[in-house]
Amino acid sequence: MTGRLIVLSNRIPTDKPPAGGLVVAIHELLAERGGLWIGSGDEFVQTPSDSFRPLEGGEGYDKAAFDLTESEHETFYLGYANSVLWPLCHHRTDLIALDRKYAEGYAAVNARVARMLSEILTPEDVIWVHDYHFLPIALELRKLGVAARIGLFLHIPFPTGPDIQALPEREAFYHWFAAFDLVGLQTEADVARCLDGYRAHRSGEMLMNGRMKFRSRVFEVRSFPIGIDVKTFAETAAKPLTHDPVHIRADAKLILGVDRLDYSKGIPHRFRGFGTWLEKRGPDSPRGTLIQITPPSRETVPAYQAIARELEALVGNLNGRYGELDWTPIRLIERGVPRETLAPLYRLADIALVTPLADGMNLVAKEFVAAQDPENPGVLILSRSAGAAEQMTEALIVNPHDAEEVGDAIERAFKMPLEERKTRHAALFQVVQDSDIFDWGTRYLDRLNKVERALDPAKRLPPGP
Repeated sequence: MTGRLIVLSNRIPTDKPPAGGLVVAIHELLAERGGLWIGSGDEFVQTPSDSFRPLEGGEGYDKAAFDLTESEHETFYLGYANSVLWPLCHHRTDLIALDRKYAEGYAAVNARVARMLSEILTPEDVIWVHDYHFLPIALELRKLGVAARIGLFLHIPFPTGPDIQALPEREAFYHWFAAFDLVGLQTEADVARCLDGYRAHRSGEMLMNGRMKFRSRVFEVRSFPIGIDVKTFAETAAKPLTHDPVHIRADAKLILGVDRLDYSKGIPHRFRGFGTWLEKRGPDSPRGTLIQITPPSRETVPAYQAIARELEALVGNLNGRYGELDWTPIRLIERGVPRETLAPLYRLADIALVTPLADGMNLVAKEFVAAQDPENPGVLILSRSAGAAEQMTEALIVNPHDAEEVGDAIERAFKMPLEERKTRHAALFQVVQDSDIFDWGTRYLDRLNKVERALDPAKRLPPGP
């Protein structure tokens, strides 16, 4: 790679050291290779600038921000990205907010960022776009004559063909993806859904080795399962705690759930599954305490307000029915927990309950496995609807909609012999190591730089929708 690596994401770490697996991985890739990381600014402006604003703290690479007005935040981010594309990709088309101004705001921000990018790019630069906030960006850049390699990694699930039909911009949706050189998805199932969608389109044609032709445009679709910083997370988890963070009885068992507040995470279904276990719990079953850590998100979106109320009602109901003077079955923590506390908490847990209804990957599952003591590991209960289930087959795989199946899995996990726990953990840990976040980034960029591209500039741009 002779040009710069340019990363585009919705958010960018600004004034603090990078934290979190993905952020650290991008930081280290850019520090090693040099380049530029672009994301939205921290504060709203009245009139957005037509050029990127330099930021401090790149440590071997540059950082820059693009401006957003408060209105653009409402339409581009809260509106189209999170009230249209997010439910679309998580199979909740019933929650799509069909408001024309959302689509207009999303298109306008992408077009402006594309114009700003086009002014600083060279043909040898490589642009790596992250996630659903910038699906049209490659098409906008191609319209401006940009010939550089452009790759997308979609961190969330790829929607099904019937889901896409619920999108007013459904024809444009296919053009957005086709304008990239490489579309990276989390799982082989995502790849299959993507290719099936294009194959069913009248202008799509399946080629060899994950390549797809859409009208005159040829691009690649491949799976790149994302991971975590295994070494750092395992070391953090193994550090002795200076205090007891949970205060449960010595003979009690700890079940842990960690999810951002979102309807895709299946937290109400999880509580009902735990409630089924409480209902069926026999006299020889241990006391199990479910600690659910759920930082709020998108608190102004009505669907998120509704789920917060539902969770609080479920917790009150189950604790009232099954709690005892010295035992509270569910503890709902509606705020974040520092990583330095969370990692050892994973290690203390007897069970991780990871039961999303739809998820691109779910790194909580991988963090839990990395945190375990291999001589006495806990058990991972994992939804078959999580992308991680495609790799992590030695977990107890459950249907998150089936409360009885989830409850039975909890009982099985509590009774699982040590040797079986160790065997399952060893296999899961190998998967986590093999998908380390740093290897993931390198694999993606290596593939992007090898993608065969059309020599004819006219074929770099599919005809418009």
